[in-house]
Amino acid sequence: MKHLLSLFSIVILTYSSCAQPHSTKVLAESTASVNYTTEVVVSGLNTPWGMVFLPDGSMLITEKTGEFYRVVNGEKTVIEGMPEIYVRGQGGLMDLELHPKYNENGWIYISFASPEGEGEGGNTAIMRAKLEGNTLVEQQLLYKASPNSTKGVHFGSRIEFDNDGYLFFSIGERGNRDVNPQDITRDCGKIYRLYDDGRIPEDNPFVNEPNAKKAIYSYGHRNPQGLVIHPETGKLWNNEHGPQGGDEINIIQKGKNYGWPVISYGINYDGTSFTELTEREGMEQPIFFWVPSIAPCGMTFVTSDLYPELKGNLLVSSLKFKYLERLIIEDNKVVKREKLLDDIGRVRNVRQGLDGYIYVGVEGKGIIKIIPQQ
Repeated sequence: MKHLLSLFSIVILTYSSCAQPHSTKVLAESTASVNYTTEVVVSGLNTPWGMVFLPDGSMLITEKTGEFYRVVNGEKTVIEGMPEIYVRGQGGLMDLELHPKYNENGWIYISFASPEGEGEGGNTAIMRAKLEGNTLVEQQLLYKASPNSTKGVHFGSRIEFDNDGYLFFSIGERGNRDVNPQDITRDCGKIYRLYDDGRIPEDNPFVNEPNAKKAIYSYGHRNPQGLVIHPETGKLWNNEHGPQGGDEINIIQKGKNYGWPVISYGINYDGTSFTELTEREGMEQPIFFWVPSIAPCGMTFVTSDLYPELKGNLLVSSLKFKYLERLIIEDNKVVKREKLLDDIGRVRNVRQGLDGYIYVGVEGKGIIKIIPQQ
């Protein structure tokens, strides 16, 4: 299944930088001259949350509803042996990541909503395991947020390794905005850092704080569903859902407070305001924010030589507006936005494969490969 697509521009854009937290400007309209085709390489998926590419050419894919697949030449095989998944609202089986030395140790990292632990409902957990054939073995639970909640919102959750081999993951504030994100003695509304085996690094920012959750790396987050390492700087970037307006991109720094819900560029879904503040001393400004919200999820930097026009750009999936967004960034400032795959469906994830091609997870369709036209 193939069809031709082109890049489309957005005319009126809202822009924010750390240096100018209130500034907005209109970015000039532009239209890219390069066309692409797309190919559905894995069909029959409902909510493809996570995907990774194995060295043997196969692909692993998670469905939010709890299915875990290994895909070879477009054919899906169910992975057996999964733990119990708490499927409710936005929660379920979520992200996947491979250990940086996967070829040596075979570790696969998985985020999912788990019913284990204190209280009814569930909360986000991080585990690692290995594949033996098509069965998950040697399962190790590395982190489980607490307490559980029956709310169906804001589980996060992405997983990313940095260049030093640290494991980062995000957990949303679980709909408890007035308590969780600003309290480092509580889980949720945080980005965490662990060693690859689940141990807590001795230099994590709050290891010496009484009663703090020692795995916390940054706090004041709402619902971070995108994490990626910048290919040149090695810095951790995230995106997260705002309420109505105020979706953000941040560069994550150790021990920093990203402000939710004390500061925000968004408002309540009913149109009322919950804060008058967009900045406060001691709280970080986003490098970019969206108004209106696009509902961002997975994101990736393009490093492949297959896409010379896109190389170095940040691609962000949009659930709300059903496209893939291209952000051109200079000096940590977004200078241009464009649409790819306009109206293709709710874009849940985007990753660059080992073959250099860009793959996009679209709800109700599957995994779509973007093929540049020479």
